Amino acid sequence: MLPSADPYDDAVYRSCGWWSDETLSQRVAELAAVQPDGVAYEWDHAQVTWAQYDRLASQLSALVSALDLGRGDRVLVWLPDGGLVHAAYLACERAGCVVVGVGWRAGERELMALSAQTNAAAMMVASSTPLGDGAEVAQRLGISPDRVVVVHESMHGEADGGPDSAPRLVAGHATRPISSSELWFINSTSGTTGLPKCVLQTQNRWRYFHTKAASFGALNERDVFMSVLPAPFGFGLWTAHVTPTLLGVPCHVQSRFDPAAAAQTIAARGVTVLCATSSQFVMILDAAGDLNLSSLRVLFTGGEAISPSRAREFEARTGCTVLNFYGSNETGLLSGTSIGDPIEMRVTTGGRIVDEMNVRLYDDDRRRIPGDRGEGRPACRGPALSLGYLDDSAANAELFVDDGWMLMGDRVHIDSNGWLTVIGRTADFIIRGGKNLSAAAIEDDVASHPAVALAAAVAVPDERLGERVGVFVELRADAETLTIDELRQHLHDRGVGREWWPEHLWVLDELPRSSGGKVAKSALRSGTLSRFGTLQRPEDRQQ
Repeated sequence: MLPSADPYDDAVYRSCGWWSDETLSQRVAELAAVQPDGVAYEWDHAQVTWAQYDRLASQLSALVSALDLGRGDRVLVWLPDGGLVHAAYLACERAGCVVVGVGWRAGERELMALSAQTNAAAMMVASSTPLGDGAEVAQRLGISPDRVVVVHESMHGEADGGPDSAPRLVAGHATRPISSSELWFINSTSGTTGLPKCVLQTQNRWRYFHTKAASFGALNERDVFMSVLPAPFGFGLWTAHVTPTLLGVPCHVQSRFDPAAAAQTIAARGVTVLCATSSQFVMILDAAGDLNLSSLRVLFTGGEAISPSRAREFEARTGCTVLNFYGSNETGLLSGTSIGDPIEMRVTTGGRIVDEMNVRLYDDDRRRIPGDRGEGRPACRGPALSLGYLDDSAANAELFVDDGWMLMGDRVHIDSNGWLTVIGRTADFIIRGGKNLSAAAIEDDVASHPAVALAAAVAVPDERLGERVGVFVELRADAETLTIDELRQHLHDRGVGREWWPEHLWVLDELPRSSGGKVAKSALRSGTLSRFGTLQRPEDRQQ
């Protein structure tokens, strides 16, 4: 029996209109009937209409059904971002199988871990992958050759309605599709160290998230979406697989993030809604040159701390409204900003808390803070929650507090009007001389320098002070260099206290990214520890 939402919660959320019986597969079939020639996805000079998307999903579903899997069996899906990966997700839903979504940038160790942790019974894989031949990769993962569906890029062009494109049904095989409140998708937390945690997803939690996004951004059937986020992770899932389908609008995606190409697509295709991490929208802005991006009216961003200065610059350049939610892959959202909010609140806070998510505050000992206002660790319980982690009692014990409230790993402040501001992650402070310095705050100050495109602050071990501040930066295209003295002068001019100034500066051609698209601070921290583990007194050394 598949894990599913609590029956009582399910009934309440449906009665409130937040959840529904309708599945994404049913919605796609409806769109294929009412607007068959409308574009569903466009990517890398390819596209599929709603009718083609529906047929392609049925073709792939027939191939999955031919593997003779049981209902609820897990299928590892490893495909590049594009229309095919979304058709594969839909195919598994129709075949009654649970998707194990893997980011295209995953390494073999991550693939091995996800395959083992989820007990994947089969795999849908591209014919050619970053790790070599797709069938051979599946074999290295221990998946039997008769449980592998190799997906060729040319398949999207074959879903044209001809006689050879009709689904090949398997005699005697009838599997009930995944329903909207059952386990539908398993993805992993991104940007973590060690083995990934597997998060259990239902469609209804993302349907609810969609309703909030549609309300906050005044989304409608005339919008044109672009999501440059990896498909299997939470942010990419709702912005490319869920919301465009529920709205019935085209979605532009990329098999590999290319900021210059993204800017060109926005200008050429009249994209109105852009969905990107904070570092991605900065790169798109810097790569845009003289392109006209004025078609944009909403940017949904997040996943990392937002640079207020770059967000203001993006709004001034495009005329769009920058919005963000505060939440996680596990919780969905706790708060959000809307197009009617003042710009200062939109770029410096996580927005107002969402009433139906029942946000609480807890102290460091996991005790509830009376009144749920002030500073603490936020927790929530409501229609956006996932089902928790797969077969990980220790992780679930850390994730959940009393009565099913799900606890975040951040420290936040919630004011009397319900505005939530992230102070920093509980594990992302630099403790210098006994004082906690927020890495996010340091990154924001450094990113305000006109030469800096992206910044990542890390702790550098120090025997005298415990830790010192180190910063990795990626420069803008028109910047040649940046010295630590220039950066410090800039911070001095901004009125930043000396203890917040970086004591180490590294200029990289490109900051590393995790498979979820975020800056891979774990990799930067590992390198810093390796290099400075025995360092005694760096004393303002420039790197």
